[in-house]
Amino acid sequence: MADIRPFGAIRPAKEYAKDIAALPYDVYNREEACAEVKGKPYTFLRIDRAETNFDDTVDTYDERVYDKASELLSGMVEGGQFIRDNKPCYYIYELTMDGRIQTGIVAASSVDDYDNSIIKKHENTLAEKEIDRIHHVDTCSAQTGPIFLAYRDRDVIDEVVNRVKTGSAEYDFTSEDGVRHRVFVIDDDNDIKIIQDEFAKTDSIYIADGHHRCASAVKVSKMRRKAKGNYTGDEEFNYFLSVLFPDEQLKILDYNRVLKDMNGHDIDELLDTMGEVFTFIREDSKPINPAKKGEVSLYDGATWRLYEIKTQYTSNDPVDGLDVALLQDLILEPFFGIHDPKADDRIDFVGGIRGLEELERRCKTDSKVAFAMYPTDISELFAVADANRLMPPKSTWFEPKLRSGLFIHEIER
Repeated sequence: MADIRPFGAIRPAKEYAKDIAALPYDVYNREEACAEVKGKPYTFLRIDRAETNFDDTVDTYDERVYDKASELLSGMVEGGQFIRDNKPCYYIYELTMDGRIQTGIVAASSVDDYDNSIIKKHENTLAEKEIDRIHHVDTCSAQTGPIFLAYRDRDVIDEVVNRVKTGSAEYDFTSEDGVRHRVFVIDDDNDIKIIQDEFAKTDSIYIADGHHRCASAVKVSKMRRKAKGNYTGDEEFNYFLSVLFPDEQLKILDYNRVLKDMNGHDIDELLDTMGEVFTFIREDSKPINPAKKGEVSLYDGATWRLYEIKTQYTSNDPVDGLDVALLQDLILEPFFGIHDPKADDRIDFVGGIRGLEELERRCKTDSKVAFAMYPTDISELFAVADANRLMPPKSTWFEPKLRSGLFIHEIER
């Protein structure tokens, strides 16, 4: 069963929380990160992407970059911008976006649960993408970016969370993108026991977002275990920073596709191919959002067309039956010749947060056609992970993004 523990976080002093909180390190390239930190002396991005403290002659992955991250973190603790909770606590992290609230428990999750598939993944990781965070976590001796986990809702945990939320928030601010962030501390021993016991009854936790951060944290843990030799299992390096959300509160946005060429075909041929496996519903000059599973919209630079998959092409398989898999298998591969969407630069992926207008813009600049998808459901993600299968590339887009810097899990002092 799941071992989800309280921990004593390093976290912002109340007056610095808004200035410190930053979007995850991997939403920026180096140029964007450098621009983002300008005029923001306390933003956690300076630590998460410490290359922003150097000019371009210093490589992003230079050892000096990781040393700088550790130095900045220590300096902000010593300078009072960060405080350290010496008592193990759980934390409530509430995010409100466009009027929708999701509330998670910030905790330390077990590395062994990851290895034993109690914490389940739905995508593979690439070693080269892990190296950076391995160095960052190891040098800072702290995990700075939370892993976004999901679990099937448990009423007892909800009761504790809702009661604690009637009190005063430790942090309450709205970030530049309009998302409201509230944090509460759960430090009552009885509440801590209730939550820990409830998670101990849970046999499956799911990685929603942050597979590479999670894999990196696990590898650092194993490095520390090997170095220590006679570790007990209770050391902080046996756990990783996470925020766990109940499934009913989560919303996955659509993850859309744009194609940069027609693979030698024209639009009439594409429409004929679509008609073989999809039923045409309607067309419009204005964007059409798919309204249910099985629907997909096609935009050709002038007209939007809505289709629904024909029944004979649907599947009960947890992976093959996903809308993104059906589009890939029935249209993108046979018609466009996209055999490996992760490696083919003729296809691009656009998160639903950018809206269908972005698909129109792309089709009028660098692309020929776009497909707007109906979002993958969290139950579909659970089904894939439960079957020990992997989601197709770019199947899920979660919003809002968890902020880095609000909670830091120190793995050794």
